[in-house]
Amino acid sequence: MRTPNAQRATSSVETSAEGATSNIKHQTSNLLWRIVDLIIAGIFIYAGAIKVLDPVQFANDIDNYKILPWTIAVGLAFYLPWLEIFCGLALILRRLYLGGLSILTVLVAVFLVATVAAKVRGLDITCGCFGHASQNWNFPAHLAVDLAILGALLALSFRIVSGNRLQNAV
Repeated sequence: MRTPNAQRATSSVETSAEGATSNIKHQTSNLLWRIVDLIIAGIFIYAGAIKVLDPVQFANDIDNYKILPWTIAVGLAFYLPWLEIFCGLALILRRLYLGGLSILTVLVAVFLVATVAAKVRGLDITCGCFGHASQNWNFPAHLAVDLAILGALLALSFRIVSGNRLQNAV
């Protein structure tokens, strides 16, 4: 028969072991989410850098969607790549993280709508997102990549928002 002190000591050891396991799971989860952060940031920094190198081609790519006037397409061609780069850096540096994440999510959502609208209107376009690497992709490949990126952005956003709710609830 155990004494009450022995039972408390055994319970304390079990609680400590459970806490250590929980801590390892939490650290592993954080590491996996950080890897997703870095992958998404790298995608947008790369895509932005490719567009910065040839803004005229990017303006033509925007104009191919036949949604905006040429002058706005040119303005966006000079502005959007830098926005993508700075938002990617925000994800890496963890400064203005939620803002960068929100902007990237909206950009991808708008791009998806524009791409589907162009396809429905029968326009055969290349997005220009990844330079020459993505020019030979077909529509389903573009759509799959864009939906995967949007899914990752939404998952990161949900993680941050739900984490803030949990912290505020305590």
